[in-house]
Amino acid sequence: MLGRSVSPVFVGREDELATLSEAFAQARAGAATAVLLGGEAGAGKTRLVQRFAEQVTRDSDALVLYGGCVELSTEGLAYAPFTAALRQLVREQGTAKIASLLPEGAERDLARLLPEFGEPNGDGETESGRARLFEQFLTLIERLADSRPTILLIEDIHWADRSSRDLIAFLSRNLRAPQVLILMTYRSDDLHRQHPLRPVLAELSRVNGVLRVDLSRLTQDEVAEQMAGILGTVPAFHRVQKVYDRSEGIPLFVEALLDGGEEGSFPESMQDLILGTVERLPEETQRVLRIAAAGGTRVGHPLLAAVSGLSDVELEGALRPAIARNVLQIADGRAYVFRHSLIREAVHEELLPGERQRLHARYAEEISRDRTLVPPGRAAVELAHHWYGARDDLWALISAWEAARKSFHAFAYTEAIPLLERVLMLWDRVPDAAERIGADHTTVLERAGEAARASGELDRGVKFVKAALSELDEEREPERVAKLIVNWAQLKVYKGKMGVVEDLRHALRLVPQPSLARAEIIDPISAHLMLRGDVEEGRALVEEGLRLARELGDRCLESELLLNLALGHAISGDIETTLVTNSQALELGRQEDYGRVITRAIGNTVDTLNDLGRWQEALDLAEEGWRLAKKYGRTRLSGLFILNNMAETLEAIGRWDEAVDTVERALNLGPVLRNRHHLLRVRADVALGRGDLTLVEHILSEIGVLKERPMDFVQDITNSMRLHMGWHLVKGEPDAALAVAERTLARHSQSPKAMLGWRLLAQLTTVCDAAEPAEPARARALRTQAAEVAAGLAVSGPVAEAYRLSYSRDFDAAAAAWERLNRPHNQAKTLLRAATVAAHAGDREGAASRLAVAGPLAAALRATPLMEEIDTLSRRVGGVQHQQHLRQAAPEQLTPRELEVLRLVALGRTNRDIAKELFISAKTVSVHVSNILAKLGVTTRGEAAAAAHRLSLVTL
Repeated sequence: MLGRSVSPVFVGREDELATLSEAFAQARAGAATAVLLGGEAGAGKTRLVQRFAEQVTRDSDALVLYGGCVELSTEGLAYAPFTAALRQLVREQGTAKIASLLPEGAERDLARLLPEFGEPNGDGETESGRARLFEQFLTLIERLADSRPTILLIEDIHWADRSSRDLIAFLSRNLRAPQVLILMTYRSDDLHRQHPLRPVLAELSRVNGVLRVDLSRLTQDEVAEQMAGILGTVPAFHRVQKVYDRSEGIPLFVEALLDGGEEGSFPESMQDLILGTVERLPEETQRVLRIAAAGGTRVGHPLLAAVSGLSDVELEGALRPAIARNVLQIADGRAYVFRHSLIREAVHEELLPGERQRLHARYAEEISRDRTLVPPGRAAVELAHHWYGARDDLWALISAWEAARKSFHAFAYTEAIPLLERVLMLWDRVPDAAERIGADHTTVLERAGEAARASGELDRGVKFVKAALSELDEEREPERVAKLIVNWAQLKVYKGKMGVVEDLRHALRLVPQPSLARAEIIDPISAHLMLRGDVEEGRALVEEGLRLARELGDRCLESELLLNLALGHAISGDIETTLVTNSQALELGRQEDYGRVITRAIGNTVDTLNDLGRWQEALDLAEEGWRLAKKYGRTRLSGLFILNNMAETLEAIGRWDEAVDTVERALNLGPVLRNRHHLLRVRADVALGRGDLTLVEHILSEIGVLKERPMDFVQDITNSMRLHMGWHLVKGEPDAALAVAERTLARHSQSPKAMLGWRLLAQLTTVCDAAEPAEPARARALRTQAAEVAAGLAVSGPVAEAYRLSYSRDFDAAAAAWERLNRPHNQAKTLLRAATVAAHAGDREGAASRLAVAGPLAAALRATPLMEEIDTLSRRVGGVQHQQHLRQAAPEQLTPRELEVLRLVALGRTNRDIAKELFISAKTVSVHVSNILAKLGVTTRGEAAAAAHRLSLVTL
């Protein structure tokens, strides 16, 4: 029900409405996914999206799902907008219909948001459960859009809890199905510098298909039109001027000013403007509004009746004037909402401190007595909010603990953190706190650490874990301490810290006796040691862990340890054994239906198949692995690993655009720092191949290469140094590349992984060849060091063999190997190297024939630096590539060789310089110059140079 203060005329938002309509049209075609609509409080965001929703439902069969974020102090209400949208779907279509749109059994993941979907899954993998929830919601939206256009409208995302923000970002990045549009509103003036929504908006603004729309204030003419709609007559100019000056074009404030009457006084603050309407309501209505304001933006009729002590009839009578004046509106489910949150805030601020505490206590008491007074799933967080507002320390502690447990159950880890911090803050105020919640202080810290780690709050996680460790005695509770130390070490690794291996070894020493706890700690420690290159130590631990797991009959743990064993084989260069061991782990995982191992084993196998040159099998398996990662809710865990290895395979076989798309898709899923760096290295390989040196520099800077930030894992070091050398080579800095190579080989050990080791050595050969003319002694010394490394490397698989041939400078054989492996960039590079050798040997025809093959390969990849090198050498030997270029740009009477000589004459080269560059004699050059002068009708080299410039034959 609307009061007179709302204009019946839609004012000043036609352009924005047209923008939303265009976005919807693009979404139907699959070209847009989300719109972020920002504006000041009271700017009319809600009115605009309501008009848009009315328009699309009138003009099409679009389904509009409504969700709004709720302000409940700092703890928020986890997934509030998505729960509201689900509730609407169930109300309109029924639980069975919604469940039928999801994979079998998947509706149990949605039960965490809405009890109508049954009993939630009870798995303990909190990270995977949260990821699975995200995937099921994405699947649901896409399935809905299969039958009709679907709009998900989420208002007030500046109040969104962390989990809702994460899900919003996930959907915005990953929605690819046509006919889906997410429309979100937020208060731009609420976004202070530390507001958690700011980085989300910045990130989403860079996502393709996401549009930002800013709602500006109304102009004076638009305010006049708004006033005319409200008043029903054209207002006097002076009144328009006065209202415009005071409202500054904010529609909500225009309404409040007009409610003051023709000659009403103008309040001195915006809060007074909003309260002006409320203060003219009957006293009993104002009293009930104050009670409602303490309940939040939305409060149900039964709850408000219980707290106010009024009968249904009395409550309806008290609220009727507020509804008539459009202060309150009636929502679905017999609930009341303030027309604008600013109104509720202003009314709430008018409460006296004692009055505020008493009202929060009343809400807490009534909800405690009957939890059905609030929507399903909201009782715990509502109680935590109200007991804390009531300043009841005991029940604030108990309810915060319960709400935190519920948040864990719903994978809302970031919402759990402030709740657990509240428990810790209240701990000393409640003498028997441990008995009250059934957990000691250390347990609360442990849970807070788990929540922080799961949500990516790494600094807070370290704080909680350190505090928990300070309360424990490792002699009395060694297993508990060991698990905390492992957690602390993994947090450090996620943050890119080094030197955690001693912490892990200490944790292992705390559980010396054969036990499940020891085997569980061996699992992460052995993997860490393998990645560091400490393969023997890691393998010994894996074998111990495998014995324990098999004795205890824990097949899932056994499969995890088998994967660690396979990792050791891979790093040692035993690629065939790696494939066999991964397959054993995968089979165990399939037998146990253990999603973590299945997806991790597939990711490892994709990498191994790529190293074996079986790229099609690798890509097919990666596609299967990605589907399984979504099935098991592990897209943001093992799924990212699979995407990274898929991108590496695509980069290797020259499908660079697909590789970049895969990397971007993975980066949009928000990987932890180390996984992000893996993906960025693949992106840098493509950028380096195409000559995007700015992007390469940015990536090298981000991953710490340019500042020589220490790294723990040998694979990371090897790939980073290879990229660093390549960057300097493309920049034309062979001396800098040589310095990087020297520092790389000065390390005490290199990667024993066959493919990585030979790839690095092949790069070192290129560096030495480039740097040798200026630094012959250093280049020779480096070749000697490289030979020592090569002597200790196995040749395992055809890819490693092709790199070995490149390292050995057998470029023709290497090019043939790369051709068999379908790796066009490497083939073109080695053909160029072979052509260079041939040219220096005087075999210009042989050089030209190799370049004729290399050129089209490089062009197809858009590998600009390689194309330029091929073109340069082709000019020097008179190859086909440059001849074709010259025929397009020069007179018919000059031969390609004469055109090349003319270009060099124009650059000021002497006959001796030209002879050296083109691998011909000075006498032959003299003959060419004489012919050129005659054909151009000039008598001097200067006049010939002028003709070359006129013909655009000079490339500086």
